[in-house]
Parts: sequence; C-alpha cells; structure tokens
Amino acid sequence: MSLRRLLPVVISLAVIVGGLLILREPAQTAIQMAVLSGVKAAPDADHKVAIQVNQNDKAVMELALNNAKNIIDFYKSRGETVAVEIVTYGPGLHVLRRDTSPVKERIATMSLENPNLTFAACGNTQANQSKAENKPIVLVDEAKIARSGVVRLMELQRQGYAYIRP
Repeated sequence: MSLRRLLPVVISLAVIVGGLLILREPAQTAIQMAVLSGVKAAPDADHKVAIQVNQNDKAVMELALNNAKNIIDFYKSRGETVAVEIVTYGPGLHVLRRDTSPVKERIATMSLENPNLTFAACGNTQANQSKAENKPIVLVDEAKIARSGVVRLMELQRQGYAYIRP
C-alpha cells in the first residue's frame, strides 16, 4: 500500500483513538485533557513564575493564590506582563478538585481576570486519587492536566520561570 493511501487510514485511527481517550474520562473536558508537558506558556510575558502547591491545606492554597495576585498586581502597576502558573500535585491537587476545593470560586474569578494565570494538575496524582477513592476525580474547569506535576515544575524552570513554594 502506498504512503498516500496509508495516510488517511493513520489519521482516521488517530482520531478514533483520541476520541476514545477523551471518552474514557467523560467528566473531563477536552481542554483539560490537553497535556502541558513541553508547552511554552505566555512566551511574550516580561516575567514568568511557577507556584507549587503540594498540601491539602486551605491556608497554603490561599497563600498561593495571594502570591499569584500580588505578583500580577505588582507587574501590572509597572505596565509589565507576567505569566503565572500554579502547579498542584500530591495532596495539593485538592485545590483544583471540583468536589473538595475550598477555593474553587476564587480560582474561577482570578482566571477570568488574569488571562496569563494558569493552573496545572498532576495527572499522576489524579489517577492515584481516582484509584484510591474508586471514582473519577473531576477538576475545576480552569485546570489543565500535566502528566507529572514535579516534571512540569522542572520544565517551567528550564523555560526561565521563577519558582515559588508558599
């Protein structure tokens, strides 16, 4: 079979497999299923910062969001842009869980107000929590899934992001 005839078959299979992967987790939106690994966020920002959340503690969650807001407000007052990514893993995934997040309303508001603010959820943690709780772990709409939260932090640092752990 020639390469020209094989290409439509390969593309069709890719679409089917991709659709099945999305259907496997019906509660997750297609946007959330986008893997962040290797994606360069807001490359035109003057400043870039990654904030880690790895604790299921409302005070830590609020502190991380306060840090993000303060950073955004500081650079906005100087007429400069900043990209902020909050990366969650381990017990910190609760900040982005639809069923357990004590700060999900604040996340929704902040996301609407700040287009360069993103939230990354560790896919490994999501899978482990899902298995442990025997149910799908559904995230807030603002969350994007990274295969690994700690690897995402490493990638962001390699891209020049400052690293903050509240």
